[in-house]
Amino acid sequence: MASEENQNIIAIDGPSGTGKSTTAKTVAKELGWTYLDTGAMYRAIAWVIENEKQGNNQWLVARGKQLNEILGKTQISFDENNRVLINGVNRENEIRDPKISEVVSRYSSIPVIRAALTAQQREIGSKQPCVLDGRDIGTAVFPNAKYKFFLTTDYKTRAVRRLLELQNLGKAGDETLESVEKNLRERDELDSKREVAPLVRAKEAIEIDTSHLTIQQQVQRVLQSVGEAARCKHSPNTTPRLQCPIQS
Repeated sequence: MASEENQNIIAIDGPSGTGKSTTAKTVAKELGWTYLDTGAMYRAIAWVIENEKQGNNQWLVARGKQLNEILGKTQISFDENNRVLINGVNRENEIRDPKISEVVSRYSSIPVIRAALTAQQREIGSKQPCVLDGRDIGTAVFPNAKYKFFLTTDYKTRAVRRLLELQNLGKAGDETLESVEKNLRERDELDSKREVAPLVRAKEAIEIDTSHLTIQQQVQRVLQSVGEAARCKHSPNTTPRLQCPIQS
């Protein structure tokens, strides 16, 4: 896509467990920009679909019509604390469940879902300066973003971080470091090999290995690269409001 650089977008990509969401949220707060958690949007759709199909594995065989119906009636929004609302109900806790982590990559690879959420993310990003984190922000959602970063971390560190997150949410259950790492590797495999918007580093992206960095150090690396100019572009609202159902 040949177009002018978008200086109002900071794209932070990378696999889960690299600290990209916390980094993106903190960078947005430091700059006064809007933070958009794109991963939460995919988790929200995955949660809705899982509830719709209710364990019916044959559901995906004829998914076209059903997916369009689900996308048409699903409204994703964020409250003042950036917690996910699905049709007005706080579902932040439900979308962080390990069961959703296991299936979210499967659904995020479906073209109609990616197209619907990408369109919504672009709409939000066109209205105010935004910091977005995900897996394809710098390559597919905003390929013309001026500021692109790709975070990496070794698997052991990622597993420790993810398990700690689950424990803090009270959702660790029987999860172990081994099972968490296995899930991370499987998600990476699916995300990096999907046909639509795979997990890859944009060639212009600055790569940051966060294995031995604190969140504040990660934030400072991004802020130093973005520079002072970005601090002058304040967003009128740091919490995105999505008012319309997703259109497929």
